[in-house]
Amino acid sequence: MNTMIYMEYKFLVEPLQPASDILIAELGEVGFESFVEEETGILAYIQKDDWHVNMLDGLYILENQGFDISYTFKEIAQENWNATWERNFQPIMVDDRCMVRAPFHEPLSVDYDIIIEPKMSFGTGHHETTHMMLQHILQLDLKNKTVLDMGCGTGVLAILASKRGAKQLDAIDIDNWCYLNSLENVERNGIENIDVLEGDAGLLGERSYDVIIANINRNILLEDIPKYADSLIEDGVLLVSGFYLEDLPLITKKCLEVGLRFEKKLEKNNWVAAKYVF
Repeated sequence: MNTMIYMEYKFLVEPLQPASDILIAELGEVGFESFVEEETGILAYIQKDDWHVNMLDGLYILENQGFDISYTFKEIAQENWNATWERNFQPIMVDDRCMVRAPFHEPLSVDYDIIIEPKMSFGTGHHETTHMMLQHILQLDLKNKTVLDMGCGTGVLAILASKRGAKQLDAIDIDNWCYLNSLENVERNGIENIDVLEGDAGLLGERSYDVIIANINRNILLEDIPKYADSLIEDGVLLVSGFYLEDLPLITKKCLEVGLRFEKKLEKNNWVAAKYVF
């Protein structure tokens, strides 16, 4: 594969929260695909082919007088991402049961040890949405269940679901680099029952699942929830994240329209991960 060129934006953010979370969400909406949180702000990455110099025009957070945000940007080759990531990536622990770490971190004695090398993919477990989805998966009975991880990023959620006893899983992402990275991480963790696919919800067709996990963003969720409902078996479970607390009523309304009822939610720094059931 040819080396991709990315644009790296370095944002200095004051105050750091909640501005960084809002900035990451808005950047994701305009096409940025991965982020590194720093002590003074964030690094954000987008493929140069998807970039144009005016793409930040109109971002609410940059025009809000309550935050002081400045930025610089430069080209960066894909392989340089690894050095950036290794400087910033620290292992995380989820509910004292699941550790998500890089290959160069020492393992600890936990129920679920997951090795992730995210490169340009989203989903290390550091972001609130991924962390809460891992918590939801730890609380589910997945023994012999079929599972879909939609917008899989690094594949970390599908990998934990497999380790939790799921019998067959599909992991789908529209981004080629996420697709390739998920393949690598699935192999790295010795998982043999995850099929990684490149595409969107149009791939679902006649596929059916006991559990669907979708950590994407509000607009895509609102568009695709009817497709998820069609792909869930009776008594199926839908886990969704990638949106703010104020968006929960919209998500719940869309779920109710297709027969899914709200069961519970997790909250962290105004991000939400919610569970819906038939």
